[in-house]
Amino acid sequence: MLAGLWAGGLLAIAAISAPAAFANAATEVAGRIAGRMFLMEARIGLAIAVALVVLHRMQLRRAAGGQSGSLFNADLMLVLGAIFCTVAGYFGVQPMLPAARAGEGALSFGTLHAASVVFYAIKTLLVLSLSWRLSAR
Repeated sequence: MLAGLWAGGLLAIAAISAPAAFANAATEVAGRIAGRMFLMEARIGLAIAVALVVLHRMQLRRAAGGQSGSLFNADLMLVLGAIFCTVAGYFGVQPMLPAARAGEGALSFGTLHAASVVFYAIKTLLVLSLSWRLSAR
């Protein structure tokens, strides 16, 4: 259920909230609104990811029945990939955007924004895949 809620939040921001902000407010105001939404999603997403990792490891340990074995599988890889995309996209690329908008820095605003969008899209696909895989159980 956690993965489904996370996926729904990602899709709601990308398909409804951010476009609505830019359609109804000045670009600068909409950018601040979108930035706040992405900050909230990054923090909540990381909390959900940590919970999923802990729950996943507990489930695998229980299934192993005390036997030694790998606690790493495709589901865990999807969660770790989503964590990487969150950290790289929001906490890595996002802080460089204001300087790029002012014409400072090595990369342009468009390049950094595109990188941020790609990380968010990949994260959304990873979380959707995880949600689909977990719902099949």
